[in-house]
Amino acid sequence: MAVGRPGDERMTEPTAVRTLTSRFEAVLVYASQAHRGQKRKGTEIPYVSHLLSVAGIVLEEGGDEDEAIAALLHDAVEDQGGQARLEDIRRRFGERVATIVEGCTDADTIPKPAWRERKERYLAHLPSASSSVLKVSAADKLHNARAILADYRSHGESLWDRFNADRDSILWYYRSLVDVFRKRGPASLAAELDRAVSEIEALVRNNR
Repeated sequence: MAVGRPGDERMTEPTAVRTLTSRFEAVLVYASQAHRGQKRKGTEIPYVSHLLSVAGIVLEEGGDEDEAIAALLHDAVEDQGGQARLEDIRRRFGERVATIVEGCTDADTIPKPAWRERKERYLAHLPSASSSVLKVSAADKLHNARAILADYRSHGESLWDRFNADRDSILWYYRSLVDVFRKRGPASLAAELDRAVSEIEALVRNNR
């Protein structure tokens, strides 16, 4: 049974000590090099900021070192090398990390399949995904949703021009993600994602 302080919803894991080793230090360098020069969509923000944020959410959720490493690498296969990158991750960081990363990847080829096809396939895969994949995926989507919310407040409807899909499709995807994570967990991340997506939806309705 989960143990935590009353009122602390993030403490969902047993109180065992989770130590980050030299493997985590190595992946910080590896992820930074793999995504060197990549920026967040429509910004000048280095992409590694997203990876660090996702890893932070995973650790705060009680994630172990493999899950935190996978969080730093969750986009490496999709954006930086496909199957060759996945095999390099497996060799450097182990089978479990590679399996989590693969489970968080919605495409490993260039060009990528059509946006809607990729997202429908990803959603269909999540209900049978491991708890580790769900944790890293939910952390990823939560950080993305928070970024969308903040940028929508600043830029309004022009924000959607950054994406490879229209506004309604993006909102459909994130609401569908909320539905999956509410059924499978992790519950605290699902609730936070729901809050962020609901705020985006409310702002969009008010701007119509």
